[in-house]
Amino acid sequence: MIPTPSRTDLRAVVYAAASLALGAGCGQDEGPASRLASGGELTIIDRTSHAFTKPAPNLNTEELELHLEGDLAFESQFVSPGSPKNAGLGPGFNNNACAACHIRNGRGMPVVGHPSLRSSMLVRVSLAEGEPLVPGGAVPVGELGVQLQDHAIGGAEPEASIDLQWESVPGSYADGTAYELRRPTMTITLADGTELPDEVQRSLRQSPPIVGLGLLEAVPEATLLALADPDDADGDGISGRPNRVWDVRAQRAVLGRFGLKANEPNLTQQTADAFVNDMGVLTPYGDGVHAEIDAAFFEATVFYTQSLAIPERFVPAEPERREAIARGEVLFEELNCTGCHVSELESGPADHPSLAYQRFAPYTDLLLHDMGEELADGRPDFEATGQEWRTAPLWGLGLAQTVLPGSGYLHDGRARTIAEAILWHGGEAEASREGFRHLSKAERDDLLAFLRSL
Repeated sequence: MIPTPSRTDLRAVVYAAASLALGAGCGQDEGPASRLASGGELTIIDRTSHAFTKPAPNLNTEELELHLEGDLAFESQFVSPGSPKNAGLGPGFNNNACAACHIRNGRGMPVVGHPSLRSSMLVRVSLAEGEPLVPGGAVPVGELGVQLQDHAIGGAEPEASIDLQWESVPGSYADGTAYELRRPTMTITLADGTELPDEVQRSLRQSPPIVGLGLLEAVPEATLLALADPDDADGDGISGRPNRVWDVRAQRAVLGRFGLKANEPNLTQQTADAFVNDMGVLTPYGDGVHAEIDAAFFEATVFYTQSLAIPERFVPAEPERREAIARGEVLFEELNCTGCHVSELESGPADHPSLAYQRFAPYTDLLLHDMGEELADGRPDFEATGQEWRTAPLWGLGLAQTVLPGSGYLHDGRARTIAEAILWHGGEAEASREGFRHLSKAERDDLLAFLRSL
């Protein structure tokens, strides 16, 4: 009779296999052939502060030329109307360039309203009842619309000023080790000196990283719907569901993929909305009559966000560090973090050949999940409730502080470390968070080593 392997035996086998896979390259410059590359053929070996700024290595000549044009467009700083170049900023705005919020294409800094325009945060607003801008969408707040612009060109007034403070939230691991989290509090003062009324829903947002978006856009809808389990039929406590949002060009509700609540259907609409809401710049995506940038500029900007390379995972040279990462990866699965942070997806057909039919490791399902009251913003967005957020991709997570030291984690930048981000998880992720909180220090270190290797 063949004995049934124990849980410990299985873990030992998995540790060994994972460690061998990580060690196959025996150094940072070689990725193990047996492990899925982070971005398929869009993967590069680069763990520097510019790792998110490189074009995908598999672009053809035409795609590379368009990417480089998009790089210039992404860096372009807009100025007031009337200027001979890059005109159209404002009158209200949050920042004056795509790259000003997406610094080196990574996650933003948890600051708002900084006079040097290095703020990477904004506040979305809406009302609970009223006529939405588009079917199923947010209800605008009078002339404020759905986003506060806290900067303005000369001769205009910013819509509001935002005072961001942090409140300390103490806690402890099961082993007694203390930690301290923080949550944001905002005081929003309108241009007339009054405070934003209490009935206005508000959501503080920090800019997310933008690598890998083209691959996520090319994942077939059927794949994402197959991952959804809205009624938790499998009983694992995870019940992801898609957002259904309005596609302006198609004039119908479709599956949402982008934005912190999956409130945008594709990168073209996402980019157009960012131009007009963040900078006040009108694009050809609107009525096509009042556009302040031409179609070539706009399309190059969109393609830039689709065609960035994805850095390969970090593979340390030291065997003990590779083993720690391997143990952490096993813990990541055991705690069911992969219930939302799905490690493998595959793209289907795509408009650009470089994005089609790639297998890659984004660690997201692009679905909405209830993250609990502590992370709730109380502001619905299409079918997303005030407690639901889209699963954040984790590829490149370990490079966040290399690309921009001090950048924040989670939708509002409240987490200063990866551990803090885990400890804020609630709702469907509460069991995983509690599992992390009850690990030994050595196990927590292993799990964090794995996440920093992404």
